[in-house]
Amino acid sequence: MEAVLVLEDGRAFTGRGFGAVKAIGAGEVVFNTSMTGYQEICTDPSYAGQIVCLTAPQIGNYGTNPDDDEAAKPFVEALIVREFSSIASNWRSAQDCDAYLAAHGIPVLADIDTRALVRHLRAQGVLRGALGAGHPQDELLAGARALPRMEGTDLAKVVTTRTAYDGPRIEANRQGPLVVAYDFGIKRNIVRQLADHGCRVKVIPAQTSAADVLAMKPQGIFLSNGPGDPEPCSYAVQNIRALMGKVPIFGICLGHQLIGLALGGKTYKLKFGHHGGNHPVRHETTGRIEITAHNHNFAVDPDSLPASEVECTHFDLNDGTLEGLRHRSLPLYSVQYHPEAAPGPHDSHYLFADFMKLMGTAH
Repeated sequence: MEAVLVLEDGRAFTGRGFGAVKAIGAGEVVFNTSMTGYQEICTDPSYAGQIVCLTAPQIGNYGTNPDDDEAAKPFVEALIVREFSSIASNWRSAQDCDAYLAAHGIPVLADIDTRALVRHLRAQGVLRGALGAGHPQDELLAGARALPRMEGTDLAKVVTTRTAYDGPRIEANRQGPLVVAYDFGIKRNIVRQLADHGCRVKVIPAQTSAADVLAMKPQGIFLSNGPGDPEPCSYAVQNIRALMGKVPIFGICLGHQLIGLALGGKTYKLKFGHHGGNHPVRHETTGRIEITAHNHNFAVDPDSLPASEVECTHFDLNDGTLEGLRHRSLPLYSVQYHPEAAPGPHDSHYLFADFMKLMGTAH
């Protein structure tokens, strides 16, 4: 079935519809340069409110399986690919990608020139768009232009868990440190990584008060990834300020941005964001170059941070974006990327080991 993507500037891309072909997907259109991991990308809550264009030439060829879900459902608004595989050739596959996305109501646009779309987004910046089959283009254009912009939108409250829950191996790790993880859009593999390091993990809603967290007597606090603009999350910034210095804190992605705000810094929106598993980041202390997994549209302005209190520890080599920071006297640090790497390389796990050291626990 013919389907079309219409961007807010009027540019249209026509191809074939897959997945939930009768559904309309609407959101900010971003591109992801990862070669694999489409299921993890689709189920990453950080993609709430976004249509994702994958630059890898073929998607869906190894199917899907429950073990690779990063959340209970996909959070992308729609998926755009060059070629959508009609077969799933992998022994782990439980369901082909087309049926999986259809079951979750996610439309797919395939057989378009994804390179042309990416070049357009790189030139114009992130654009709102609407995607569907059997709908007039003027209707899709109106829908795209009616969408709220990501700036000023708090999506952490939308995707967070409604009730607290325990992470895996809570009994096996009962002698380990208790880590309270704020869920701003947390991925399952992050919780697994903390458990793999011997932590007892309690995942809590985004708006849980600092007083309630301290009442749990945690040895560490983790601030997760998540979607949307960090600035409207004033509740999170206030809680972080109330927790700083009392318990070791480790933040990633949105958690990193919230720490930046809590330290008095400012955030800004990137032209087209960082989305992919191959972003080079320099660790300033060691000079080591890490190939990292990213998914963020906003960043912390390093010049806005108080240099007497904050050390900038990581920078993106592509555009100089601040990718990590550490407080000079308090047990508090963060990175902009996803160190658990799902999907992506696995060369940043020292950050979890550092967290264990901050909590006074040998790994």
